[in-house]
Amino acid sequence: MSAPLRRALSHATGWCADRRIPTPLRPFVYRTFARFTGADPSEAQLPLHGYTSLGAFFVRRLAAGARPIDERADRFVSPCDGTIQALDRVDGDTLLQAKGHSYSVRELLGGADEGVPLDDAWTWTIYLGPKDYHRVHTPIAGRLADVRWIPGDRRSVAPKVLARKERVFATNERAVLRLESDAGPYFLVMVGALNVGRIRVVGVEPGGPPSGMARFERGAELARFEMGSTVVLVVPAGTPLPDTAPGQPVRLGRELGCLDPHRTGAPGE
Repeated sequence: MSAPLRRALSHATGWCADRRIPTPLRPFVYRTFARFTGADPSEAQLPLHGYTSLGAFFVRRLAAGARPIDERADRFVSPCDGTIQALDRVDGDTLLQAKGHSYSVRELLGGADEGVPLDDAWTWTIYLGPKDYHRVHTPIAGRLADVRWIPGDRRSVAPKVLARKERVFATNERAVLRLESDAGPYFLVMVGALNVGRIRVVGVEPGGPPSGMARFERGAELARFEMGSTVVLVVPAGTPLPDTAPGQPVRLGRELGCLDPHRTGAPGE
């Protein structure tokens, strides 16, 4: 499928997802969607008839308490629900591995990493499937210093498709968020994909920069996908938990790794 056709398909999918569903039909439509995808509608903040469209249900907020946030200061948490697709260490400040393919981590970050040494930084690639909660939250409290909106393709990032592709993450449309924390800077990359034409960042106009340095506490809502995709988390000060491995499901708020105060990722460290 050509790039223009993928983009047209993404726009068409978004248009269909935004169509208003008559109130009496909503519970049936959303329960049918949940049955086919594995989503759990019982976690939704609103009753099912409160979501005007499939798109609104897709980006539903969760009921209070559905995702407890690990508050230990020496840990950071998963920013989203999903499946760990890859867990890798940056080699030589340049390469990141995913599904056996190498690509430039600096190309992925699109310049947002200026001044930050990335050699030996750990990266977590988390795939969000149709069943998953699609809002992304802050894994480490910090200030949103930069958002880079990088145009690109909209190829699928589904695991079975990604295994056949090269450099998808570094060439797909994406938003790169740089946050400054007490443990040093870190990056959260929202990677667009087929049928994912809209990435939203809290308090930031699409395509624009953040206004000031808004602070986000651990577990605060930071961004969302309007349809599913992938998050790549790059944490220079982070190390993975010993039992973490690709293929594992993760949930928002659960511990994802440890923070090492001696590996801040700040210049000169």
